[in-house]
Amino acid sequence: MLLLSLTAFAALCLLRPTPMADLLVYRAEGRAVLDGTDLYGFRVTEWNLPATYPPFAAMLFVPAALLPLLPLKAAFAATNVLLLALLVHLSLRLAAPAPGTRLAAWPRGALVTGATALGLWLEPVFQTMLFGQVNLALACLVLWDLTRPDGARGKGLAIGVAAGIKLTPAIFAVYLLLTGRVRAAFWALAGFAGTVLAGVAVLPGASLDFWTRRMFETGRVGKVWIVDNQSLQGLFARLLHMTDPGTVWRVAALVTAVAGLLLARHAVRAHGHEAWGVLCTALTALLVSPISWSHHWVWCVPLLVLLAVEAGARPRPVLAVAALVLFSARSHWLVPHDGALDLRLPWWLQAAGSPYPLLGLGLLLFAAWRLRGTPEGAPPGAAGAPGLPGPRQTSSPAASSSDASTMR
Repeated sequence: MLLLSLTAFAALCLLRPTPMADLLVYRAEGRAVLDGTDLYGFRVTEWNLPATYPPFAAMLFVPAALLPLLPLKAAFAATNVLLLALLVHLSLRLAAPAPGTRLAAWPRGALVTGATALGLWLEPVFQTMLFGQVNLALACLVLWDLTRPDGARGKGLAIGVAAGIKLTPAIFAVYLLLTGRVRAAFWALAGFAGTVLAGVAVLPGASLDFWTRRMFETGRVGKVWIVDNQSLQGLFARLLHMTDPGTVWRVAALVTAVAGLLLARHAVRAHGHEAWGVLCTALTALLVSPISWSHHWVWCVPLLVLLAVEAGARPRPVLAVAALVLFSARSHWLVPHDGALDLRLPWWLQAAGSPYPLLGLGLLLFAAWRLRGTPEGAPPGAAGAPGLPGPRQTSSPAASSSDASTMR
């Protein structure tokens, strides 16, 4: 099945242009580091794309500048397929199918292979492949870190490194802090600080430029109102027919950030449900970020795995099937969006133009309903929510003991 899926994907890439525009930006960043030129002054590709990541990321892209373009594209595509398989594996570890359920009965290798074959055609994953993006790598870094036992040495460090490459994973350090894992949160801070210092050491001028000016220039990334942007800001811009929805989306983003993170904390502290805690945090990050391109939503992979696990424990797969259809439908590419048509969508096309933020809000509400209250007779963090599979145990007794002071 995986071989058939890969063959079909390769054939599609050969039949249609696959510029991998973001990979070309990464390559130019690596070349700027090697040549000592202005990291944030260049524009590449027919879309005039600039560098938008911190200097540390540009340092990691140096090898991309040394390879011929065609082998580089092939290597990036192959690596992303492997990363997708790893993300499926980590998602299964996070969701932890309960013994006796349908998914638990399947061999893990068969599940990973089958889910990888299907996952290639999810729109966020497909776009990540076509753009040559690093979303799958960042999601794997974060999820690998979060699925390690709470007493694991250096837990949180990988999250900090991911935040040093692309700022948005920093929200998972806040999640660690809110759920009482203070030591891991400080490891995340240390990892992030290390990437900043490395950037300052190698690229002092670019670091000063980025941290004092470029990181605040959202307009460098792209137009917030186009259908590519599946964040709350994009949703409100199209809904209100405004290039800058201003205060409306900022208030909505603030309320969503607070509610989403508190819900993530409640999922872990009251129900011991790490999977919903992680997914609520990921959804919150995608919603409140000024720009969340559709390919940023690769967190649909662990989300769909979790919904499939729950559907296996309770044979009502409606939500899982609906989410699968939505992440495969590509409805936002089907609405009129040439030029400024994104801003003139009629009310009846708004949902089709903003499927991911609407689904994200709906899933946060669903999680709040499913995780309401505290399980009767169970201490915080000791029991799964009613109707949910049991929580994944992230700590050994010894680790729990060593972390007791930070969990209070």
